[in-house]
Amino acid sequence: MYLGLDLGTSGLKGVLTDDAQNVTGEATAPLTVQRPHDGWSEQNPADWLAATENVVAELGKDHDLSAVRGIGISGQMHGATLLDDAGDVLRPCMLWNDTRSHAEAAALDADPQWRQISGNIVFPGFTAPKVAWVFANEPEIFAKCSKVLLPKDYLRYWLTGDAVSEMSDAAGTSWLDTGARDWSDALLAASGLTRDHMPRLVEGSEPSGTLRADLAQRWGMRSDVVLAGGAGDNAAAAVGMGVVRPGQAFLSLGTSGVLFAASSAYQPDAPSAVHTFCHALPDLWHQMGVILACTDSLNWYAGLVGSDAAALTTGLGGLQAPSQTLFLPYLGGERTPHNDAAARGAFLGLGHATDTAAGTRAVLEGVSFAFADCLDALRSTGTTIDSLVAVGGGSRSDYWLQALATALNMPIDVPEAGDFGGAFGAARLAQMAVTGGGAELATPPRTERTIEPDNALLDAFSAGHARYRAAYNALKEAL
Repeated sequence: MYLGLDLGTSGLKGVLTDDAQNVTGEATAPLTVQRPHDGWSEQNPADWLAATENVVAELGKDHDLSAVRGIGISGQMHGATLLDDAGDVLRPCMLWNDTRSHAEAAALDADPQWRQISGNIVFPGFTAPKVAWVFANEPEIFAKCSKVLLPKDYLRYWLTGDAVSEMSDAAGTSWLDTGARDWSDALLAASGLTRDHMPRLVEGSEPSGTLRADLAQRWGMRSDVVLAGGAGDNAAAAVGMGVVRPGQAFLSLGTSGVLFAASSAYQPDAPSAVHTFCHALPDLWHQMGVILACTDSLNWYAGLVGSDAAALTTGLGGLQAPSQTLFLPYLGGERTPHNDAAARGAFLGLGHATDTAAGTRAVLEGVSFAFADCLDALRSTGTTIDSLVAVGGGSRSDYWLQALATALNMPIDVPEAGDFGGAFGAARLAQMAVTGGGAELATPPRTERTIEPDNALLDAFSAGHARYRAAYNALKEAL
């Protein structure tokens, strides 16, 4: 068997798979986020270890874990876990959605070498500006820092005793030469760091170490269990969904939204706010358009009107043309294509006819238009998308899928029921690391149905997207 662990923001999930990639067991453990100040978002890394213990213990109740040959790990990206010389955690981990380092990010991004080498804007959520914030505000912590690890790589450090990362997650630090798939000495030096502060790098499908003997004994596992390099959460999900070849892409309709496309070429375009990262497999990259409030927008609106998201989207009927009511989903800023941490959401064009259902449609349309912005940004870099799969909680709404297909003017495949997320992708990477396999093990799930664009409404959605763009530009200074 193979164990995949996915360290998320709200919980840690583990799945067991067999040689045929059937999921034979799964378990989850919840995690909480601390927000001691406005814009701060932190977790205690010790909680990740306790969650892992709980998940493995739960899986061990019904499965003989001595059959596990490999472990793969995926996780939330960009977090800064700082360790001292003894390997002890120096402070709570600043998470991907922690925005306190916006000034440091802007200062780094003003230096052209960061975009030139990393291929990306230095976003406030990335790791390098977080460490710059520590340097400026907690110098005594920075002085003691011996290693900087991403969240899943701290979990690996505990599992193996080795400080190792892999290309897809490392690309989200701002310190990676993404084209060369190696740390950049120049960018590290600009942060007051050296390679000694960084974990060594492997590809996501390669072995990165073996499970510690004491953990193997406690969990009833063999002493030679291999830890795969693993992947950042989105790259792991792509491996789970078989998005590992050029032209393949997926839409993730979760709390945040992601349009992820695999590419055989490194073709960054930082000004577009497209994320250009290494994929979890060798000689492969990926590009992402990221929106910060996807289902989060619908959940916010549901709370505003005293309902729940499922109730709001049920009974909307067939797809309608966008009305004059517009929704801008920038509840906490936006990444692609605006890179605007100060942007805020808005309802526009409200009238007497704007009831709860009309507001719901406007929210779904607004997020769909945000994805259309992401698609335009990816295409501007030369990326082509031949197939598109939708996953995540939002994909349970047929109305939303129809709006997305029409706004993007692309068919959207909906996979058969199953979990093809980060934990499953991590288990596949574990199987690759043990067997020497590669992309052939990352097959796409079977398609349950395909949502086609509504050709009769293409012009109306195109006009709605144009009004949506104009509204952001008109309100940029006011919001």
